[in-house]
Order: sequence, then C-alpha cells, then structure tokens
Amino acid sequence: MKRKASARWQGDLKTGKGQISSDSGVLDATRYSFATRFEDGKGTNPEELIAAAHAGCFSMALSAVLGAAGLTPERIDTQAAVQLDKVEGGFAITAVHLDVTAKVPGANADSFAKAAADAKANCPVSKVLRAEITMDARLA
Repeated sequence: MKRKASARWQGDLKTGKGQISSDSGVLDATRYSFATRFEDGKGTNPEELIAAAHAGCFSMALSAVLGAAGLTPERIDTQAAVQLDKVEGGFAITAVHLDVTAKVPGANADSFAKAAADAKANCPVSKVLRAEITMDARLA
C-alpha cells in the first residue's frame, strides 16, 4: 500500500508560499508558508501534519493492542505535540509528546499503561520518527 501527497513551493523562504495536497483530496492546495510554520500565519505546516498523523496512527494502534487483550475502548483521545528546534546545521524535530486519555471499560491502570507503551513503540508513524517520543497516558 502506498499513500501519496504533494507539495509546491513558490518563492524564497521568508516570503514564498506553498500548497500541500493529498491523493485522497482531504488536503487540496492547503496553504503553508514561513508564517504558518514559524509564526502565527493561517494555514498548516509540516510539523502540524506529522503531529496529526502520529496522533491518528497511535490511536488506531492502541485500539488494536487493547482489542487483542479483549478490551474495546469507548474512546481514545490523543494529542501529539511535535517540537521543532534550531540545531547545528538548521532545524530538526527533536521530540514528540503524546498525551492520551482513553475510556476503556474493564481496563486497569497497569494493563492500559502496558498497552499504550506497546502502541507508542509499534505504530508505524512512531517507527518512522527518529525523535524522542514521550507520552502521558491515562484512563478517563
């Protein structure tokens, strides 16, 4: 299975503008720019998209791990915060923090923590990111 997205950038770094699109059409010429990445401009940015991908991937992975243990979550709410820092040679994503709250009938804190750790380590987006990935996970 392959998923594709595309980006077009026009202009220099600070005043240029870009558009991101995905084959599914969910992103359709969605604007991004220096201002949306490093300031408070309207639009998206690569780090926000990585955060969304990681939150979604992790939530699905946690549901699968819980399901394998015979537990069905009522809901899993995940927020991913991607940290972009200036480092030697430019910028790098240096960390991702997952903040997870789930309502899982029949789960206890220990089994949930183990399931969350398994999902964090094994969701495909976690595997592709080299940054340190931290997490807070709790039952509602």
